[in-house]
Amino acid sequence: METTARRPSRVAKLPPRERILDAAEELFQSEGIRRVGVQAIAEKAETTKMAIYRHFDTKDALVAEWLRIVAADYQAAFDRVEAEFPDEPREQILGLARFIAEGLPAISHRGCPFINSLAELPDRSHPARQVIEQHKAHQARRLTAMCTAAGLPDPEQATAEITFLLEGAQVSTQNGSIAHPGDHLMNIVRATLDRHQPTPATPGTPSGRPPRG
Repeated sequence: METTARRPSRVAKLPPRERILDAAEELFQSEGIRRVGVQAIAEKAETTKMAIYRHFDTKDALVAEWLRIVAADYQAAFDRVEAEFPDEPREQILGLARFIAEGLPAISHRGCPFINSLAELPDRSHPARQVIEQHKAHQARRLTAMCTAAGLPDPEQATAEITFLLEGAQVSTQNGSIAHPGDHLMNIVRATLDRHQPTPATPGTPSGRPPRG
């Protein structure tokens, strides 16, 4: 979606459902899910509560649909790096890290929508929380496939470490604890990939271990 700064000039041109989602995104990001009521969304979208309920059965359904859109943006990043670096899984992984690093300035102002939403939705049966958990599981599977293609000996462990780095960078940016988090993120992801690369075998020693004397 376009930035909120440009939203007022375009809101009237959007179809009703997209206008509602656009307004909900802005309010949920800036004020939180619990603090925002359906009436506030209707006013921001220049529509009525009745119109919102024609498109979404409940506010929870609206929250879930918003997070599906956010999740789709992240999955699109996987698609882009796979298209940009075909048959180069290491560059694909670095491209994902770069996508997160470049998005950190926005995180510093509003926070990660997934992290913020999880904090407000302790009930794991909530439909929006299920969207987040399914997205994160799918994201981990795709990252593991990249690590496997990159020839990393333990792709699940590499996935866990890279995931911790990507998500930790977002939290650290949000709380302001680390300066230049994007630069640090890229450097540490590169180092992690290097550390997980198998040691080249010495001629005559397939295992890569020094020959015995």
